[in-house]
Amino acid sequence: MEAKNIRAVYFVGAGGIGMSALVRYFIHRGLVVAGYDKTPSDLTRRLEQEGALIHYEENTDLIPQACKDAASCLVVYTPAIPAEHKELQYFRANGFEIQKRAQVLGTLTREMKGLCVAGTHGKTTTSSMCAHIMHQSHLDCNAFLGGITKNYGTNYIVSNSDYVVIEADEFDRSFHWLSPWMSVITSTDPDHLDIYGTKEAYLESFRHYTELIQPGGALIIHRDLEMKEHLADGVRRYDYALTEGDFHAENIKIENGEIIFDFVSPIESVPAVQLGQPVPINIENGIAAMAMAQLAGCTADELRQGIQTYGGVDRRFDFKIKTDKLVFLSDYAHHPKEIYQSARSIRELYKNRHITAIFQPHLYTRTRDFYQDFADALSQLDEVILTEIYPAREQPIEGVTSQLIYDRLAPGVEKQIISKSDVLDMVKNRSFDVLIVLGAGDLDNMVPQMTTLLNDKL
Repeated sequence: MEAKNIRAVYFVGAGGIGMSALVRYFIHRGLVVAGYDKTPSDLTRRLEQEGALIHYEENTDLIPQACKDAASCLVVYTPAIPAEHKELQYFRANGFEIQKRAQVLGTLTREMKGLCVAGTHGKTTTSSMCAHIMHQSHLDCNAFLGGITKNYGTNYIVSNSDYVVIEADEFDRSFHWLSPWMSVITSTDPDHLDIYGTKEAYLESFRHYTELIQPGGALIIHRDLEMKEHLADGVRRYDYALTEGDFHAENIKIENGEIIFDFVSPIESVPAVQLGQPVPINIENGIAAMAMAQLAGCTADELRQGIQTYGGVDRRFDFKIKTDKLVFLSDYAHHPKEIYQSARSIRELYKNRHITAIFQPHLYTRTRDFYQDFADALSQLDEVILTEIYPAREQPIEGVTSQLIYDRLAPGVEKQIISKSDVLDMVKNRSFDVLIVLGAGDLDNMVPQMTTLLNDKL
């Protein structure tokens, strides 16, 4: 369907963090925008306030009339939606053009200069950092992000710029629809093995992604990755890491809650960069974001100002309480390497304090594949409280429970397993020094109540 013929867009799975950015894009274009989601949330309520027509019952009768014309309505769905979904079946049976979210983003990367960030982890923070640097620079940008940025209160940035920053998602090979002008690859630690099957297939998927970068563009890849890229002629290659590579940091200072470093670049180095969200793991993310923004044309002053004023992303090392008596934060980390980095960062920030994590494992398959790695990562902390596994799109797997992680935590780590329904009572009746909520499931929905309960005790 040609863009000029689209008068309505219907989203099957409108409330997902990635889908909602596209919902906002089409609202901004003045089209009729409607959709289905399983449950209401703060995000879907905001989308409704912005003009989206969203319902929460799987019922074709609730699809607005404007979205029932196959000649003028584009249907967008997320791979998390099951194939037997009644509304999706209705659209398929009636000849609608149906695209994955990634296909729509792919079209945008062919219409604009796509600055894409891929990787098992770090992509939401790195892409939102790059988007902020670009948006406040003379270049500006559009952005479709996988998290709500604290700078803008949204996962979507709109402008008249030729640039679009996109978080490139490897789930279901979605990023193969993109045609990046430049891309960062932050990490390729195997994940989504329910989709890929093997580590080799996962790495091959990233290799194929690098073939999609447009001639004249660039790849900025972390230098410690196992994958081997395959670039088209005319694509420049750069690598980065914390203290080595084409782009890296020198003279890193972490003290008094601040992080300052020199950004070393083959184009122009930038001394004394202050990290706006001072978390050690964000030094590398910041290097990658600055590298791509600099290659796009941002000046040294714009890089420095952008990084210094970056406010972070909801659920990414998201501090809720920060006092001498108590620190409380939540973090979306849900892969063992993410948990490891998160735990290492919080240990570095709070060297001599008692750190407790409440962790809700995400997916039975991920727990089955990585339970030992989860235990190793969590064992950096003083205390681990596990809840039951969040299933998301999966059915239970016999023998796969949080007990697999619990049994393998290091000796000396205080530990317990509790039901998610008992978490609030536990928080209310206990004292903590440093408390972090980890995971990509729905435990984060309780964080506002936890924050209130903990503040009441200060």
